[in-house]
Amino acid sequence: MRRLFLIFIALILIAVSACSDAGQVPTDQAPTLAAVVIGKLEDSNIREASGLARSQQQDNVFWVINDNGAKEWVHAINPRGKRIGEFDLKKSDNIDWEDLASFSIDGKPYLLIADIGDNDARYKTRTLYVVEEPVAAKNEKARVAWRVKFRYPDGPRDAESVAVDVENERALVLTKRNTPPVLYEVPLRPVDDKKVTAKWLGTIRSLPPPSRQDVEFAPKTKDWHWQPVGMDISADNLAAVILTYRAVYYYTRQPDQDWFDALNTRPKRVSLGNFKNAEAIAFGNDTRTVVVTGENKHSRLLLIDFNGAPTE
Repeated sequence: MRRLFLIFIALILIAVSACSDAGQVPTDQAPTLAAVVIGKLEDSNIREASGLARSQQQDNVFWVINDNGAKEWVHAINPRGKRIGEFDLKKSDNIDWEDLASFSIDGKPYLLIADIGDNDARYKTRTLYVVEEPVAAKNEKARVAWRVKFRYPDGPRDAESVAVDVENERALVLTKRNTPPVLYEVPLRPVDDKKVTAKWLGTIRSLPPPSRQDVEFAPKTKDWHWQPVGMDISADNLAAVILTYRAVYYYTRQPDQDWFDALNTRPKRVSLGNFKNAEAIAFGNDTRTVVVTGENKHSRLLLIDFNGAPTE
């Protein structure tokens, strides 16, 4: 699967470099980085992509969800952005779906849909939906395998970033509006259906904080570039990425290191330049490449190769 994915991406890179009218690398990107536009979200039904995850069982397939206000549909796309399938997640509610993750347990592939958005910090309980990953096909239906209802130990929080630490069977939730953002832990498979309390792990100080001027002018400019809006952990559980509105931050973890400590180390950073409304990020099969898309109708899909990324 990994080899096929890399061959597919290599062909895209060759095609892009050969075309003068291909999608351009963001203007403030270092020219040595393999960061290119590889496609766009073709289907108008995917109008506010807020979460992205690679398939655990199919080559060249990513899953994507819409933000709040949409129905409970999970869409399948190829790396070019063409919609190739979808399923309706029964017994779920899209109050404010904000992130999507994929993982495997006991040989079974799963998707986790994170209903964690809370702009006004008013929801006492948030929900993680877990569904056994179906094969991408048109107009399918799927049922929730289990759900995790949780609350924060220190009151409601707005969050848009979730990743699965499969080794420790937990979901990591990173808040959006706290400065610095706060990392919480939620059990991936609670022992019963009762509401659980997330565990406060601490603040993530590796992300650049906003300046006083940033905070002052953000309500007028609508530019909250420092806020984290997506997160993912690689299939081998040794690399992670955090997406903000302006950049992608890449972290590595030692086998005996906790993710909280790893996410507070110095990351590699890739600027998104003029890429607008970034919202969703996912690893490809290669733990050194990630795909980013945005919360716009027909948003571009951007491939970022961290092999040449500078450390900042």
